[in-house]
Formats: sequence, structure tokens, C-alpha cells
Amino acid sequence: MPLHGARAAALLAWVNSTGVCTDPLDDLSQLQDCSVFIRIINKIHRSEEGESVLEQPLPERISFIRSFLQKHCKHKSAAENLVPAQKLLEGEELALAKVAVLLLYHTSMSCKSPGDWNEFDYKTQVELASILKFVLDNEESLNENLEMFLQRKAPLPSSSAPSSGSEEHSPLLSLPHKREVRFLELQRIASSSSSSSGANNMLPGPPSSPMGDIMQTPQFQLRRLKKQLAVERENRDELEVELAENRKLITEKEAQITMMQQRIDRLALLNEKQAADQLEPKEMEELREKNESLMVRLHEALRQCQDLKTEKGQMDRKINQLSEENGDLSFKLREIASHLVQLQEALNELSEEHNAALAQSQEKQGQLESELHGALQEKKCSEEKIEILQGKISLLEDQLAKLGDCSTQEKGEVMGDILKLEELKQEVSSLAAKGAELQATVLRLEEEKQLREAALQSERGRFEEEKQQLGSLVTNLQSSLSESHRARERLEQDLRAHEAKAE
Repeated sequence: MPLHGARAAALLAWVNSTGVCTDPLDDLSQLQDCSVFIRIINKIHRSEEGESVLEQPLPERISFIRSFLQKHCKHKSAAENLVPAQKLLEGEELALAKVAVLLLYHTSMSCKSPGDWNEFDYKTQVELASILKFVLDNEESLNENLEMFLQRKAPLPSSSAPSSGSEEHSPLLSLPHKREVRFLELQRIASSSSSSSGANNMLPGPPSSPMGDIMQTPQFQLRRLKKQLAVERENRDELEVELAENRKLITEKEAQITMMQQRIDRLALLNEKQAADQLEPKEMEELREKNESLMVRLHEALRQCQDLKTEKGQMDRKINQLSEENGDLSFKLREIASHLVQLQEALNELSEEHNAALAQSQEKQGQLESELHGALQEKKCSEEKIEILQGKISLLEDQLAKLGDCSTQEKGEVMGDILKLEELKQEVSSLAAKGAELQATVLRLEEEKQLREAALQSERGRFEEEKQQLGSLVTNLQSSLSESHRARERLEQDLRAHEAKAE
């Protein structure tokens, strides 16, 4: 089955946007040599560890890419079964598309901010957002579902929370009283989370784009927080390993110093013995030079040992600081996750209330329009009857005027017409009164329709305002995570400086 055209085009557009291609790609088959994937990986990590791999044959390049995916996938065996090496060697477009999907997901989790996606057109953003949403919802079953998703014409049904697109376009109207209560709850939750993360509330709302919306969902933000916390823990483990190696080196240095001190002590004893035996001055000078040389080496070893102890103390303090920061981050993550769950539940309740209110409002709107249509039809019929009756009245009045000079007998014959004329006039008056009532009914229905539309517009405005409040909360959570990320970068810089000094 061929690949879904729109999704393949969106993946190519994302690959081109990374800036690692000399010329823009227009087909997935151009990724067959895997060099573009390696350059994207280098760009994600801001390193050049894969540059040497670019000079190696294709099997080694594929092995490097699969190792990267295995390390950063949620399950280590996912890449082994999801992207077989043989399929990549054969240049199968489906396998190349899978690699692009996984790198897109990892990049968006690692370094992409919502504003970075504005370079894509709306249609491409919709496809990229659907790919990210699919991976989020199917992390446990990518092996079974990703191929079908990349090949079918429509996205697979979601197995978890609603996507950001559906949240964006679904009406969320609710009754005014319940709306105020729910909004107060949302404000309480948002203010609580903002105070715990230390960020201010004057940040801008979420971007109005499909990729921006999917990245602002609680599901995506919680997954990103968990991923970055795992990276922090991995960095802490690496620092602990480095500290253990330094402690081992210090122990070895101290052992060397002890051995040298023992040698010096033995030489000092030998020196004293030789002095007592009155050795030749030349031999004494040689022993003295050896002793001085050993003393110099001893002092140098002592200095190195002291430097290592100082660095060990610094590393201990850094490890303690990192442990405290990781503890704070873990606490914040649990608190943020709890807030996000509360926000999601509140948003779901608002959605249900809004849907019910919208259905009720639409039903009432339909009734008003039906009544208004009926009243207008009845008014039109009454006006037509009045015109017909007025025409008959005019005709009878003309006939009576012509018969005014006729004989009494003839006048008696036309009395019936006169009575008929009076009845027509009464009927015209009755129809006119009914027309006035219908006119009042029409005005009342139109006024009620306008008031209903104004209320609906007000409800939509309230919902948009609350949606911006939720976006501001997510931005605050991102700011809290960025603070932890900057602390980790400072520790990494200190560690690199320590390694350079040790070399």
C-alpha cells in the first residue's frame, strides 16, 4: 500500500526545515543514504559525534541511527522491531518515513517551541500535528499501528484524550451559573500552579496554530516534562560515575604517596647509617640528590592529591546540589501532573456542559425561526386577503353609487349587497387587527432571536478567555522546566571544565 501523500509531504517539509539539506528534498527516496538523518541527530544534540559516521558505509550509518532511536525511544526494543535494518538497506520508503516520524517526535520533545512551527503552512501543520498526536496516543503500540497510520487515508481513532484540534474546534458553551463556578475552579488551579513554579501571570497566550495547539495540550506537556526529568536523572547518574572515578583516582594517588613516603623514610635511614659509617663525600652527594629528587616528587604528589581532594569536595557539592534540584523537580512534576489532571477534568466537564447548552440553544433557535417563519407567512396571507376584500369593497361601492338614482324596488334589491359590503368591511377590520398582532409577534420573535445570538456570542468570548488562561498556565509550567534545564547546562559546563583540567 502506498504512503499517505499528505503525511509524506509534511514529513519532507519538516526535514527540509531543519536546514541540514544542501538542496530541498522532494521525495522520501532521497533519504536512502541516511546522511540527512545523521545530520538531524547532530543538530538535535548540538554535537558532531556523527560526522565521522558520515564517512562510513551505509550499514554503519544505519546502525548509528538505530542506536540513537533505541536510546531515546520509550522502550529500548521499539526501534529494533519498528525500523528493521534490512528495510533501511533496501531503501523502503515506509521505513524511511518511520525514522522521520521518530526524529520529528524526539525533536519536538527536546527543543522545538510553538513559535518555531509558524514557518509551515496551515495544511502542513495539521498533518504534522496529527503525526505527533498519533505517536503520543500510541507509544505503547507503535509497532502495530504506525505502518497503517502512514499508509491509510484517514487518521486512526485516538485511544486516549481528545486531540488539540478537537479541543480547538469543539464548541464549549455552558449555562451561565455553572460556567462561573467552573471558571473560578480553573482560576484557583492555575493560580496555585503558577505560584509553585515561580513564574508571573503576564505571559502571552498559546499560539493559534495546529502545531502550537498540540504542543500546548496537557498530554504533550506532561510527556515532555517526564522526558526531560529522565534526562536530568541520566545526567546525575553520569556525574555520580565521574565522582566515583575521581574518588578511585584519589585513592590511587594517596597509595602512591604512602609508598613514596615509605621510600623516603628508608632513604633517610640509609642516609643516617651511611653518615655514621663515614661514606665517601661523592656517595653522600648522590644520596642527597636522590633524596631531594624524591622530596620534589613527594611535594608534587601531595599537591596533586590536595588538588584532587579540592575537586572532590566541589564534585560532592555539585552532586548534592543536583540531587536537591532533582528532588525539587520531581516534586514540581508530581504537583504539575496533578494540576494538569485537574485542568483536563475541568475542561472535559466544561466541554460536556457547553455541548448540552449549545444543543439546547440550537433547538430553541430553531423553534424561534420556525415560529417567525409561520408568523410571516400568516401575515402575508392576511395582507393578501385584505387587498382582495378591499378590491371587492371598492367594486361594490361603485355599483351602489350608480344605483343611487334607481327606483325603490331596485334599491331594495341591492340591500343585500349593502349588507354584504358591511360584512366585508368588518372582515377587513378583523384581518387588519390580526395583521397588527402578527406584526407585534414578528417583532417580538426577531428581538428574542437577536438576544439569543448576543448571549451565544458572549459565551463564546468567555470560553476563549478561559482557553487563554489555560495556555498561560502551560507557559508557566514550561518556564519552570526551563529553569531546571539551565541549571543542568551549568553543571555540564563545570563537568567539561573539570575533565579538561584533568587531561
